[in-house]
Amino acid sequence: MSQVRAIRGMNDILPGDTALWQFIEKTVSDLLCQYGYSEIRFPIVEYTDLFKRSIGEVTDIVEKEMYTFNDRNEESLTLRPEGTACCVRACIQNGLLHNQQQRLWYSGPMFRYERPQKGRQRQFHQVGVECFGMSGPDVDTELLLLTARLWRELGVSEAVTLELNSIGSLQDRAAYKQALVSYLEQHLDELDADSQRRLGSNPLRILDSKDSNTQKILDGAPNLSDFLGVEAQQHFAGLTAALDAVGIAYRVNTRLVRGLDYYNCTVFEWVTDKLGAQGTICAGGRYDGLVEQLGGKPVPAVGFAMGLERLCLLVQEVGTIADQLDNSPDIYFIIAGEGLYPVALVLAEELRSAFPSLSMIVHGGGGSFKSQMKKADKSGARLALILGEDEANQGLISIKPLRRADMVQIQVKQAVLAQELASILQTTK
Repeated sequence: MSQVRAIRGMNDILPGDTALWQFIEKTVSDLLCQYGYSEIRFPIVEYTDLFKRSIGEVTDIVEKEMYTFNDRNEESLTLRPEGTACCVRACIQNGLLHNQQQRLWYSGPMFRYERPQKGRQRQFHQVGVECFGMSGPDVDTELLLLTARLWRELGVSEAVTLELNSIGSLQDRAAYKQALVSYLEQHLDELDADSQRRLGSNPLRILDSKDSNTQKILDGAPNLSDFLGVEAQQHFAGLTAALDAVGIAYRVNTRLVRGLDYYNCTVFEWVTDKLGAQGTICAGGRYDGLVEQLGGKPVPAVGFAMGLERLCLLVQEVGTIADQLDNSPDIYFIIAGEGLYPVALVLAEELRSAFPSLSMIVHGGGGSFKSQMKKADKSGARLALILGEDEANQGLISIKPLRRADMVQIQVKQAVLAQELASILQTTK
């Protein structure tokens, strides 16, 4: 019988990796709490129309990448390819936006049918942050301050660069698209195949083409910045002035447009050169028209998403945090005698009550004292607790340091085990 395997591009995250994931997820959630953001959770499946209306029907995501299927009622459903549209839908449906400001965040799996490669999977994980009800560049600045602090806490600040642009209003972009298309039509035969296809559907995406010849052609193209209206110019000037004031370095990238139709004005990416082709770690921007587009009253909004797979890879590559993570237990409890398992469980539960953050494995499955000691050592635990028949008869238990040659095994009374362990655990940190 053939072995059952995971779907291509949908990977398991194994115990050896989860310590890093948990560290990053906790760092992110603690930081967002510090800035006053509240978590929101929504389904991984939505009506397909939500993404067609928000992302845009002529984007690569909707045309080629979504996992879409009909349910038993013949309604078209889609596994969420991104979180912003879902968050907006949830906020409109639950009345969170009318005359309110919201700072929200979410995390979880997203799904896109792409060619799997390092840092790009078909099931991937994102943290998203969305702010509603604030139209000025101040909240844009706050999001970039927040992410800059996250990079410092994860030890990757030196490996990332902030790129900024303004894509203006819908009217600004319409005027620019016309000028861009007129220019590119003169070089149609020289464009790469993807850019030729996008010219009639989503010409702004040609600006971030990875084809070197297309990029050379774009060197002579009109600049989007020349088509920005006064309001967009003032917003972007306010943002860059604020970033200068708080000391966040950035690079204005006039070809940065982002791939989703709902963006306006500010767009940004945090990028790295440490991960090859998958260089975008975090990206976002303003989407002031999306709430109205999805049936709500007009509400200004801005947000970003960061990919956790890529962030894990970057932390591992830079190496400042990953090497410090340890999934090993603090204590391995060895039971070396018949009928002592209940006694050991009672002692273990008392210790868990006394030390809520303590990680302890109570040996299960029997075995000799020697085999249990081997498992204790292999677990990476700092200490072994040893309960044998002689100790149990005398109300004692042994504490054996496993990682410190300068410390010796001792016996203590079970009644004062918690007090004795408190000082020993402090010493063996």
